[in-house]
Amino acid sequence: MFTGIVEMTGTIVALEDNRGARRLTIHAPEVAGRLHEGDSLAVSGVCLTALDVNPEYFYADLAAETIARTSLAELKPGSKVNLELPTAAGSPLGGHVVQGHVDGKGTLVALTPVVPDADPKLTDWWLKVRIPENIRVYMVEKGSVAIEGISLTIASFDGECVGVAILPLTYWRTNLHTLSAGAPVNVEADVLVKFAAMQAAQRQSFDLSERYLVENGY
Repeated sequence: MFTGIVEMTGTIVALEDNRGARRLTIHAPEVAGRLHEGDSLAVSGVCLTALDVNPEYFYADLAAETIARTSLAELKPGSKVNLELPTAAGSPLGGHVVQGHVDGKGTLVALTPVVPDADPKLTDWWLKVRIPENIRVYMVEKGSVAIEGISLTIASFDGECVGVAILPLTYWRTNLHTLSAGAPVNVEADVLVKFAAMQAAQRQSFDLSERYLVENGY
């Protein structure tokens, strides 16, 4: 489990077929030294397994589902990715519950400074992302969403796009400052909202029939 509090970024070195599997090579000296073979970590919101770890790099294989559902297979050498290690038991939950199970690819519509003539390192930013249709139902104003693995609060939702306020620290610490309009971004809906929606749907479909009463001893 993750919390969407990105610790650092890494750099894509290569994406290549390796004996039938797609393999990412990521340069990340700040985190590679803390990894062991088989450890999990979130790469731009996608839970992956670290392989062939050394002090400078780690590798990760992409399953067919990951290739189809996320943006990782579209990245190029030099692309920046957000990195987060799993949350240790008992640690503060700084963001929200993020599983690293990306629901789909959104599209970055705009990322603009709130005060255009301010110092770029000091101003807030306004992020607008078009959400995949399959998870729009889970977008709740003032609720949470993970975009590129970053825990963010939904400030607005028009039925298609979410608007999110980005603090200067988030803008510069993550890969957001490297993205431009049209870029694909990984989106994971809040699992608690998904669970609540599932529970509500089950209640609505519940049929209190004579047969149900008899079968359950009423």
